[in-house]
Amino acid sequence: MIEQIATIVITLGSAAMFAYWFRYSCALILNARTTRDFAASVVAAKQLAFQTVQARLREAVPADLGGLHAMLDRDYAVLNTMMEGAMGIEDRLLKANYRLLSVWSRVSQPFSAAAAKKALDEMSQVVAHFANSVGERAACAA
Repeated sequence: MIEQIATIVITLGSAAMFAYWFRYSCALILNARTTRDFAASVVAAKQLAFQTVQARLREAVPADLGGLHAMLDRDYAVLNTMMEGAMGIEDRLLKANYRLLSVWSRVSQPFSAAAAKKALDEMSQVVAHFANSVGERAACAA
């Protein structure tokens, strides 16, 4: 009986530590900035809307969260296609983070608009990071 309790406690503790590590790693990746913003050229070329989403999320009036989510998903799909063969471990972590945040945004939206907005904001940061990565790779190739 004690062995089962110890196993459960260790398993739950390990899962909690992994979740903390994952979220902290994603936050560190998103907070790292390049010396130059390479996203502007990608935004213009691919008509991305994540900057519009970020602006609307910062407005005091509640936004159409479903519409903003759809805009981010479109941008994410475009950038994901562009990055497909060149993803590093950081990009894969952010990709998983985007998916988890997307689910959390949809689940929390009926209950807490604030939680859904926070998830959408972080999703927009992931899309911005991907746009910057694509722009940086294009600038290096040119």
